[in-house]
Amino acid sequence: MALLRGLRSGLDLLYLIAGVLAAMCLVAILGLIVVQMLARWTGEVFPGAPDYAGYAMAAASFLAFANALNRGSHIRVSILLNAVPDGLRRWIEVWCFGIGTAVMWYFVWYAYRFVYWSWKFNDISQGQDRTPLWIPQSAMLLGAVILAIALTDHLIHVIFKGDHRITRDLADQSHGE
Repeated sequence: MALLRGLRSGLDLLYLIAGVLAAMCLVAILGLIVVQMLARWTGEVFPGAPDYAGYAMAAASFLAFANALNRGSHIRVSILLNAVPDGLRRWIEVWCFGIGTAVMWYFVWYAYRFVYWSWKFNDISQGQDRTPLWIPQSAMLLGAVILAIALTDHLIHVIFKGDHRITRDLADQSHGE
């Protein structure tokens, strides 16, 4: 049991770290926009700032997915789940998490190939920054892997425990659901 508690703590920490990294990417976007504005006001040029902001936005999006899933921030249509008996609800959730997990691992496989071939061919961005594209793509891949792990975690939990581990936001509960 200590091993399972350690694994649970490790996974929760992984999801939290991914959320913190996503928040740091958002702060980086803010910093890039401010620096670009200052450069424009002083007559200077900050080449590649929009490209770097775009990379940070993609990284923030993918890194935030797993943390958002665990906090109940993803859109879940629970009208059907609330209307069916518990036994059927469990099978519907197993089906939904199973499909989501399979699709996400499939995406991870293709994203890995995408990053690999960008690295192999030394593909660089078309903007002024000339960044090797495998670097920002790796952040997307990392976020996708963490989301696939989170979906697998929830699928296993639904199969063996009968319920998911998604905690609902108070804001979600306050809208009459």
